[in-house]
Amino acid sequence: LKQQAQLMEVLKKEVRAMLIAAKAGLTPEQLEEQYMAMVCKPLPLRDLGFQSTLELVTQMPEVVQICSSKNGALILKAIADDSTKGIARLVANQKVKTRKTSKKTATKANSTFPTKISKNPQSFQTLSAGTPVLPAVVKAELQDLLSSSPLLLADLDKAFLRRFGRAFQYRQYGFLSMFEVLRSMSDSIAVEQTKAGSLLVLRKYLASKIEQQEVPQSEAEEEEMPQSEAEEEEGPQGEVQEEKGLQAEVQEEKVPQAEAQEEEMLQGEHQGLEQFPPTPEIPPDAVQDRSLCSLPPLKSRCLVGVIVEFVVSPSQFYIHVCSTEASYKLQDLMFEMRHVYSHKVASDKYIMPESAVRPGQLCCVMVSKWWYRVIIHRVINDQEVEVFYADYGHLQIVQKSWLRFLKWHYLKLPAQAIPCSLAWVKPVEGRWSSAAILLFKHLCRFKELVGIVDEYVDGVLYLFLCDTSTKEDVYFHSVLRDMGYADVCGENIPSQEFEELNPSALYVQPSGKQGNAEVVEPDLRLQQESRDADSERATLKLNGAEL
Repeated sequence: LKQQAQLMEVLKKEVRAMLIAAKAGLTPEQLEEQYMAMVCKPLPLRDLGFQSTLELVTQMPEVVQICSSKNGALILKAIADDSTKGIARLVANQKVKTRKTSKKTATKANSTFPTKISKNPQSFQTLSAGTPVLPAVVKAELQDLLSSSPLLLADLDKAFLRRFGRAFQYRQYGFLSMFEVLRSMSDSIAVEQTKAGSLLVLRKYLASKIEQQEVPQSEAEEEEMPQSEAEEEEGPQGEVQEEKGLQAEVQEEKVPQAEAQEEEMLQGEHQGLEQFPPTPEIPPDAVQDRSLCSLPPLKSRCLVGVIVEFVVSPSQFYIHVCSTEASYKLQDLMFEMRHVYSHKVASDKYIMPESAVRPGQLCCVMVSKWWYRVIIHRVINDQEVEVFYADYGHLQIVQKSWLRFLKWHYLKLPAQAIPCSLAWVKPVEGRWSSAAILLFKHLCRFKELVGIVDEYVDGVLYLFLCDTSTKEDVYFHSVLRDMGYADVCGENIPSQEFEELNPSALYVQPSGKQGNAEVVEPDLRLQQESRDADSERATLKLNGAEL
């Protein structure tokens, strides 16, 4: 009973934090979904002796107010206590419409910050801080869906479900309608009105269509790609030709012979003989002894638009800097990697031998048909490894068979995830409580925020986060303090979480020290040498001896 009472008290804090963050309230089903998304486990109904979420919240009369909407659905709203009344008031004042310009946003954040901040217009990109933001992967999926041909808006849901095996739930990213989603992607997706309805078209497709109309018909026929190939994969014509070249090269290498060797090896194992397969030839353009570099450091006290990509706690999270150019580069990289590695012949060429699957190895992994740049953190067993996503900041256990060598070409773009810690705060209890982490995730979720850079400590960026989508700017360190989760200490306490594990510091080289600004492609004529020689050469390159 004592454990149930303690669990109930913790749950009340978590439910209040979730409902306060939802201005319009949540249905019982939405509360279940959000709790699962934030805590990564379902509501502990059985542990507390309840049969349903509604039965649970009825036992929290001081936390939850049960209302009914116009259509008769039950809506759960938070009842603020003394420590959360200020937060509830700020959320209630949240505006539906976003601000028209970022100049007002930047000025407001600059004037209300408690210390003097030198405004840097160059580092503060155009912001629409209250506008929801689609994750880069979802943007890439929508573009991939439209890459083969335009699509009617009425058919989008079915096509998305058929292609990716799940419904396109835009509301979970903070959008109220599909038109808001399309408006946020207006730079890459155009909406044309036809007799059949709204037609979604990739702007790249429109541009190429105009170019084809300008090219003489005879030349257009020569350059035209076979329809089956165009529908199967998207990409510039140069990439398609490159992959055809790869197919021809691998066909010349007599694949049947490799299969025969593999069959021989299996027969030898069955006979109990200690036979070892010949070491597979590693492609000369495969990355072996190099690391990604980090983004250049941000200037102290500059204001910049950010999106929080992954949260462990307020003292350990990863951000993307909001920049149209950076966003396009990451999306283009993902498209190109999918385009190249999705071809079996090319993909098989970059299969990693067991000797290359070791901690610290930079490579790429396929998850849900998309390819990501990762660094192997540890080998779990014969089938699994734990990898660090350099562009997103999280660790994940994946199958070894999903790994491939990274091509040198994909080494040029710096790691996009920036390790961060919230400035000037420390947890009141020594470690952040689950309720504090849950609230922080809610404050960050799917929003473009204003970040005020304070300083770097041991490679970790300490910054203030501010939500400017309300009438009053909401500073996250103040919210955590007002909720009783944090003390504002006026200085940056080294993050305990990053001290225990900081994959970025382990595997990503600081900007300017790695020599990746101008990555030199290896000489394809050179044969692979011993690992010791490769290691020595890589060390010389890191010191700039060969660059």
